[in-house]
Amino acid sequence: MEWHSISGGETLRRLSSDPSQGLPAAEAARRLEKEGQNQLEQKKRSNLLLRFLAQFKDFMVIALLVAAGISAVTALLDGSGEYLDALIIVGIVVVNAITGVIQENRAERSLEALEKLSAPAAEVLRGGKRLRIPAVQVVPGDVIFLETGDLVPADARLLEAVQLSCQESALTGESTPAKKEADAVFPAGTAPADRRNMLLSSAVVLTGHGRAVVTATGMDTHVGKIAGLLNRETAPQTPLQQRLEKVGKQLGTGAVLICGAVFALGLLQHVPLLDSFLLSVSLAVAAIPEGLPAMVTVVLSLGVQRMAKQNAIVRRLPAVETLGCATVICSDKTGTLTQNKMTVTQMTTADGTRPLSEAEARRVLQLAALCCNASVQGSGRRPVLTGEPTETAIVGAAAEQRIPVMRDRESFPRSFEQPFDAKRKRMSVVCRFPEGRKLIVKGAPDVLLVRCSSAERQGRLVPMDDRLRQQILAQNEAMASRALRVIAVAVSEVPEHTKSNLAPEDNLTFCGLIGMSDPPRREAKAAVRTCKKAGIVPIMITGDHIVTANAVARELGILEAGDTRGSLTGAQLDRLDDGALKEKLDTCRVFARVTPEHKMRIVKALREQGHVVAMTGDGVNDAPALKAADIGCAMGRSGTEVAKGAADMILTDDNFATIVGAVAQGRGIYDNIKKAVHFLISSNIGEIVAVFFASLLRFPVPLLPIQLLWVNVVTDSAPAIALGTEELDKHIMERPPKSVKQSFFSGALGVHMALEGLLMGAVTLLAFVLGRRVLGGPDDIPLGRTMAFCVLSFVEIAHANNMRSPRSLLAIGPFSNPRMNFANLLCVGLQLAVVSIPPLAVVFGAVPLSALQWLTVAALSLMPLAVMEVEKMAAALDRRRRRRKGVRLAAEV
Repeated sequence: MEWHSISGGETLRRLSSDPSQGLPAAEAARRLEKEGQNQLEQKKRSNLLLRFLAQFKDFMVIALLVAAGISAVTALLDGSGEYLDALIIVGIVVVNAITGVIQENRAERSLEALEKLSAPAAEVLRGGKRLRIPAVQVVPGDVIFLETGDLVPADARLLEAVQLSCQESALTGESTPAKKEADAVFPAGTAPADRRNMLLSSAVVLTGHGRAVVTATGMDTHVGKIAGLLNRETAPQTPLQQRLEKVGKQLGTGAVLICGAVFALGLLQHVPLLDSFLLSVSLAVAAIPEGLPAMVTVVLSLGVQRMAKQNAIVRRLPAVETLGCATVICSDKTGTLTQNKMTVTQMTTADGTRPLSEAEARRVLQLAALCCNASVQGSGRRPVLTGEPTETAIVGAAAEQRIPVMRDRESFPRSFEQPFDAKRKRMSVVCRFPEGRKLIVKGAPDVLLVRCSSAERQGRLVPMDDRLRQQILAQNEAMASRALRVIAVAVSEVPEHTKSNLAPEDNLTFCGLIGMSDPPRREAKAAVRTCKKAGIVPIMITGDHIVTANAVARELGILEAGDTRGSLTGAQLDRLDDGALKEKLDTCRVFARVTPEHKMRIVKALREQGHVVAMTGDGVNDAPALKAADIGCAMGRSGTEVAKGAADMILTDDNFATIVGAVAQGRGIYDNIKKAVHFLISSNIGEIVAVFFASLLRFPVPLLPIQLLWVNVVTDSAPAIALGTEELDKHIMERPPKSVKQSFFSGALGVHMALEGLLMGAVTLLAFVLGRRVLGGPDDIPLGRTMAFCVLSFVEIAHANNMRSPRSLLAIGPFSNPRMNFANLLCVGLQLAVVSIPPLAVVFGAVPLSALQWLTVAALSLMPLAVMEVEKMAAALDRRRRRRKGVRLAAEV
């Protein structure tokens, strides 16, 4: 039922309520039983065990568990009792599962915060008596009373309103207080922000008092519908999660196929069953980069720490990288792109626009400040203001111009006040000046101008003729077209014999027009420009009026000057089907007067078009869209707890520009994770090559499962993490976003990884052959495995350094990344320890090496790095040659 479209009396009749008696206690109890308590429903959450078990659905994890099972069965069948390999694999899987639960177990505080918004108590009329009851017991049909400072307990239709205004910006997106009118009736379909005869649950009463009849409670309220959207919406997978899931499936499938092929090959070659099992386990361990999940988590965590220092707190780790793929940023206007603070930006008198610092403008500000009830402490650029936003804007502007507002009120005391109301559209005060009493009036320009018989012009009074009146009205329209809220100021002399409360509001002298707006943040324009340069489309989605939204959007550069097709209202949006909306999204950059459902629809439509959507906002009305977006960014200072709870990231300085820095960090983190994945997978290909070709050549297994686990988990992980700390490319925000569909292996990366893996596998297998046949005894398998183990570890450490940049190490500086230097020393030291310390050597099946054997290991380990450095240098020379050729051709043209 659209209660705003009928009168208060009709609302009472339909709800079977009495304006003077309220509901009988028995009827209220019956309705409470039927409708339920006035509170929000909680979404049922999975228990901890189910969330933990869900971590084992990943294909790569299943493959690892199968490998652990095979290893345990092998140990059981051969009677060795060596279950260490299986235990290590299971331990890795369990640790990764615990990490996943911790990441996913971010507190779902959105609904809890919505409940905190609900009023704890309400004053109702029951059986003719005014009672104060818990807000959860309020039912439809209850007559409620509201005073300044109250929290509205439920949606309600106003019956009486005296100077009543509410703060609803967090619910509707409307930046200014909503002034309420009990007698008004609005058409069906009117946007919530324009229903001035309705009260919204969880709104705050700023001024006045009123009486209303409750029309909806709990989940049926406006805020309840937002809670329902949050309940139904699930956060989408991030691009990183999608890519890693795809990589995991590819690696897991590859591991199963290779293991099956090798096991079948072993049977065909009449290899003993236990040996075939051992070889299959080795291949499974070699094929899967066990350190990949931990590496990604650590790299993302390091990125989170960097972003926290730049005022961006990340609540969900994969969201860091998602920012780097963002193609659209949907931003709320109020409090996000603007300051959420009304500010005087223009002063116009009968002489035209005047600077605020001029004497004529200062006089208008002084008079307007005397006709305000807002208070100010201090002066200059940052006075402390309290009061209604329009009045604080006027008083603040006066204070900034060093006008002593509070002292003026003492020097020119007020003897009469007639407050502003929606019918009069003006406020009047009578103040005593040394030269006599003056009536000061401020209000709507069209209302005041008809009451003016003169105007101040160049310090003297001139008659207000039709030409001058039209000139001033044209100035008013020009200011309003730029989304300025315009207040007119007029004054008149009050004869001493006139009673103060009968001061006539005619024959006024026009003083000036004061234009004010919620100004854009200083840094927002540059941030929008940077977004466009980076290939990111900024879109404004707001509950505010379309004229205001368009003006702000043009000032920021979101909307081009003269663009009349780039904006839509919520009402226009309702008339579009999904297909038409998607067409409009190609050109539309501003959506105004929208509801939470509209915001959700826009975000989902963008995502269906393949966009990666970041959504910024601070209000309760933003929360569902924040959760539906690929990444939600809430404001930390002005943001509601609901918005913060639904968001992936919180901007602690409420600065739209901070998201631009976060996007750059996200892109850099993606680049670094891609380097680390490249490193890990190419290294695993090297391990597969060594083990697989050994089986084809009917060699003994060159690497034991525990040796491969050591390499994958220990000596690979530290260099991979160090790769994640490489400095960002300084041109990172001058390139378009990465496509979500783009694979980790695009751009011939898969070919590069295969070739690098072949090279590393070849030198590892060569080390095994040299140790087994040349540098040791007649068939010294332990020595061969030890040399292969060391070469594999050291060649992968060297390869990590090679992965730092497509440029030569000599060009970027081989020691320019301190964390990589530390990783190199740590991993080399650990590898030397497991080979040289006897108890550890026994566990890892290693034997001591001679000086010649160590030299051979060193030479083989550095060989791939040398080859790749030569290839990089050749590529650099080719690039330079092509650049010179291009310059020469350009000069000839």
